[in-house]
Amino acid sequence: MLAIEIEKLVKQYNNGIRALDNLNLKVNRGEIFSLLGPNGAGKSSLINILTTYYKPTSGNVTMLGRDLYKDPSWIRTQIACVSQHISIDAHLTLMENMLFQSRLYKVDAQIAKKRIAALIETFDLSGYVKYPTASYSGGVKRRLDIAMNMVSSPKILFLDEPTVGMDVQSRHTMWKIIQKIRDEYETTIFLTTHYLEEADQLSDTICIMKDGKELAQGTPGSLRSYTRQNMLRIAFPSVEEARKYKDALDNTGLVKFTSVRDNAAFAGVNDSRTAFTAVNKWLLDQQVEFDAIEIVEPSLEDVFLTLTGSEENRREN
Repeated sequence: MLAIEIEKLVKQYNNGIRALDNLNLKVNRGEIFSLLGPNGAGKSSLINILTTYYKPTSGNVTMLGRDLYKDPSWIRTQIACVSQHISIDAHLTLMENMLFQSRLYKVDAQIAKKRIAALIETFDLSGYVKYPTASYSGGVKRRLDIAMNMVSSPKILFLDEPTVGMDVQSRHTMWKIIQKIRDEYETTIFLTTHYLEEADQLSDTICIMKDGKELAQGTPGSLRSYTRQNMLRIAFPSVEEARKYKDALDNTGLVKFTSVRDNAAFAGVNDSRTAFTAVNKWLLDQQVEFDAIEIVEPSLEDVFLTLTGSEENRREN
């Protein structure tokens, strides 16, 4: 059963900008759905429409079996949205923040008490109850922010870049919590992120969009086979060397694009065997010091770069 179904959705602003251009999407109930795209792709406009903040220009949107345009008030009771900016009140305690949220959504006091206790355990927040929220780390504040939005027991939870700015350990902790929300609470999660590794690890379904249109939608595995792109991996002695030769490789005419991950450059090519020989010869002729060159399968990042045609806005993980 579908949690969200979008058909030919258009959003055009008064200044003429067409943020969404006949967009089509389907989100299954109980899944983690990740929306990827460069800045300006239309992600924020779409979330603002799905959370009933903006009205679309045209198109159809059905959420949980209801028409978004006809039943926006009901839909608001079934969803929650956690934005990039943490919304907890630093002047209130953890428990006061949670109780305030329950009253805001008119949750019965006894039900709220049980839910809050369960959420504190699920989000591993029991060790922070006695401390002022202003003293929490960014990662703990984000966990509390999401826990607060779960007090109303939403059927769909929108998470807008939930791990931005987190260190690696905090990010992995958040991944486990997001998976718990899906598995234990059976909540549909609509996630936006610039971290492709995050989308790859968490998502049941991924949609890549650009210029207000969907470019591809499917499981992480199916998206890898979406492009016929062949890849070469060239390992260098250091990250600095990989970055140094990235532009040089782009200018050889032997590759379609390159991206750098750790100490390796990944190059998209038309024919992997022919390019392997040509690039290997170029490296030797230029007396470039490198550790290895090999043909590899495309990653989600490679698919993203191929479809969107740009490395702009890609963040290093």
